[in-house]
Amino acid sequence: MLVGLPRETKEQEYRVALTPDKVEMLVHDGHTVLVEAGAGEGSGFTDKDYAAAGARLTRGHEEVFGQAELVVKVKEPQPQEYELLREGQVLFTYLHLAATRPVAEAVLRSRAIGIAYETVELPDGHLPLLAPMSQIAGRLASQAAAHYLQRPVGGSGRLMGGVPGVRPARVVVIGAGSVGSNAVRVAAGMGAEVLAIDRNVERLRELEESVSGRVLTVAATTRAISDAVADADVLVGAVLVTGARAPRVVTRAMVEAMRRGSVVVDVAVDQGGCIETTRPTTHTHPIFTVSGVIHYCVDNIPSAVPYTASLALTNVTYPYVALLARLGVAGATKASPALARGVNTYCGMVTHPAVAESLGLPCVPLEEAMAKVH
Repeated sequence: MLVGLPRETKEQEYRVALTPDKVEMLVHDGHTVLVEAGAGEGSGFTDKDYAAAGARLTRGHEEVFGQAELVVKVKEPQPQEYELLREGQVLFTYLHLAATRPVAEAVLRSRAIGIAYETVELPDGHLPLLAPMSQIAGRLASQAAAHYLQRPVGGSGRLMGGVPGVRPARVVVIGAGSVGSNAVRVAAGMGAEVLAIDRNVERLRELEESVSGRVLTVAATTRAISDAVADADVLVGAVLVTGARAPRVVTRAMVEAMRRGSVVVDVAVDQGGCIETTRPTTHTHPIFTVSGVIHYCVDNIPSAVPYTASLALTNVTYPYVALLARLGVAGATKASPALARGVNTYCGMVTHPAVAESLGLPCVPLEEAMAKVH
């Protein structure tokens, strides 16, 4: 199969979807890998590295999309890429269709096969391709919050860990999944007073045990969230519903009740955000203020550490890329039910139930969609 690796075009997206070692493995298996010049620069991988791995280098973005049967990316297609997609082409990337209708419409219009990293799901509900980026985003969320609490950048002037005789910052994390648990661990490691909120009490129990009791936990209710947010110096939104738009669990009124100079970090922003005042920001302009509360809502947080993030991402995506390259979509999804759950669109049809519901479109089961086309 001809596999294409384009350079990411999203603003300040430095990650790359295939590292040179993974390209070498694909080439060894008999596949052709077309790499756009500069694709790995942001992550520290040179064109020479890719050439040495056996890739065919090209300077044309259009050439990669125009020739590749399987396009592997990090982020969803950008507007300038919409018209480059074509019928039957496989696009394997983070798609976030439920929260980005223009992207969903473009992929459906192109009749490409959209497979989303974030909805590849194992039988136990684990999301293996989302996990490493969630871990990184959660850890960076607490680091970002610590920075924006500082007075020179508009914060309240509180030190996350405090000092003897002075209370540390209070960090409230809503959602105790991969993002939330990593945000909790880093904040607790800084010495902050941490409160984790989740609907799943068993998950809270596991989290409390993993951080040796240094975190308080509360079962999620509207009242519990409202009370916690009102007293928070830092609020981290980490709510995820697989494939669907994130539910808004923090209202504008709750944010307005926070102390001035407090910090909100909504990691769920790439799925629409779980805080009502959220809107996407970039690494170039990462923050905005609502009622005196700083909001950090960068929708590609792990891109801040692209070397680590690219290696972590490709370590988990490569087995699925190799499976798709070897067997094609029909064979790969039959061999891997987890990958089948990752298929969001198939030749103009939405095939993931949560995505379809969020977009208000009919859902066609994958096998039925394949039968209609073939």
